[in-house]
Amino acid sequence: MPKRVFRLAAGTAVIVSLLSACGGGTGGTAGPSAASGSPSSSTGSSNAVSGVPKVPAPLPTDKLVADPCSALADEDAKTLGLATPGTITDVTPRGCDWKSEKTPGNGVTVSPIVQNKNGLADTYAAKPTQAYFEETQVAGYPAVFTDKSDGRKNGICVLVVGVTDQLSVAVVGSIVNGKNVGKPCEPSSKVATAMINHLKAAS
Repeated sequence: MPKRVFRLAAGTAVIVSLLSACGGGTGGTAGPSAASGSPSSSTGSSNAVSGVPKVPAPLPTDKLVADPCSALADEDAKTLGLATPGTITDVTPRGCDWKSEKTPGNGVTVSPIVQNKNGLADTYAAKPTQAYFEETQVAGYPAVFTDKSDGRKNGICVLVVGVTDQLSVAVVGSIVNGKNVGKPCEPSSKVATAMINHLKAAS
């Protein structure tokens, strides 16, 4: 498949979809619905939700949380057709935007969801409220395609990946221009895979 498929959209507008899920929104911000699916207080969610897959081995996350743009190595971002460096997003949850090198408006946002203290358990707890909820794996790590509104036909795909049992990361692919508008989830998976492999290399 041509690399241009993965020249993704800057996810700055999409990242607000995580705000209400994390309980740390900035009042009055408009945008897509909650993606990560956590109540404002997530204490105890891991005990209340069954069937939540455990991560095979916790990945190092201190650097990722401090600098979300460290989620991808520059060479990996370039291979995916993304311009480097990424740009820190000034929203909650804090993340990093990478813009497409050649397709204006396309890109990806990667955000550690630090407000969700139970990792994927908080995402699973919100399953009944989601428009779609599709379990998957990313490089051997548990993940879910999910969002409160289904924007996939419009080029928006949210993938939440467990990197430890206490932390998940949202990868929001936004392909709003070009021929791949209706197929945003495969690029999200490619970016998430590059992130997991990059974190594995640092462990």
